[in-house]
Amino acid sequence: MRTPVLGLLCLVALAGCGSWGARDAGSGPVLAPAAEPAGASSPATSPALGAYYKDDGPGANPPADLASVPDAVPRAEPLHRFANRPYQVFGRDYVPLTSLVPFRQTGVASWYGRRYHGSATSSGEKYNMYAMSAAHPTLPIPSYARVTNLANGRSVVVRVNDRGPFHAERIVDLSYTAAWKLGYVEAGSARVDVESIVPGSAPRPAAAAPALPATVRAENAAKGFVVQLGAFSAPESAENFRARVYRELAWLTDGIAVVPGGNLYRLHLGPYRSQADARSMADRIQSALGLRPVVVGR
Repeated sequence: MRTPVLGLLCLVALAGCGSWGARDAGSGPVLAPAAEPAGASSPATSPALGAYYKDDGPGANPPADLASVPDAVPRAEPLHRFANRPYQVFGRDYVPLTSLVPFRQTGVASWYGRRYHGSATSSGEKYNMYAMSAAHPTLPIPSYARVTNLANGRSVVVRVNDRGPFHAERIVDLSYTAAWKLGYVEAGSARVDVESIVPGSAPRPAAAAPALPATVRAENAAKGFVVQLGAFSAPESAENFRARVYRELAWLTDGIAVVPGGNLYRLHLGPYRSQADARSMADRIQSALGLRPVVVGR
């Protein structure tokens, strides 16, 4: 979350905007190890090293069952009077959409948590980290979007009521709950597909869905090469290791799939078009983590 876009003066005179912080420079959560404050708890397994940027982790008293939090329900709403005006942040100009139109974008998502819980969003509403909401640089406020994690196929519907993230490598900031439901709270970021939802319009055909499944489909078995990061006897162990890899390799945006087979759950990164590309990635990961990935032909 960042400075409310309630007027151009607030964007120009940043010193007067109390909610402007390090996140707005693109630091984001889960990119630098930090100790988890005492008393904090999370529905997700807390990283052993501590993973939340500064104090932007889960709140001390999260809802008992985040999985039961419903998606945002798209409905026709008047657009905000001020939050959709052109603005500038860090020398870059942004021109928000001023009507609800089809929109689709693929890139990296991050999330924001308790540091901004209760602060004003660009719509003037209070940010609720447990609601299904999002911040986007140019989508209309308010509007709705479907966000899909391309690594595991999970999908949520969120209401866009805030601006950001103002970071060249990220396209959307989700609420804590939305990121938790997509499975990347501990990793801090994930490669996603963002598609606007226009209330009253026909739903997209199922065949157009961009999401990759949680497991690699059989029809993709003969395509390219993947980097196998490990094999585990329990799916929970595979998921935990996947979270660790994303947590420790902040630069990694490629999808990691959990692939069941026999009595094992393998972590496959990729696929890559050539064996050389896959080997290059495997060597980079080996250098960073000290493990020895295996390149596997598909």
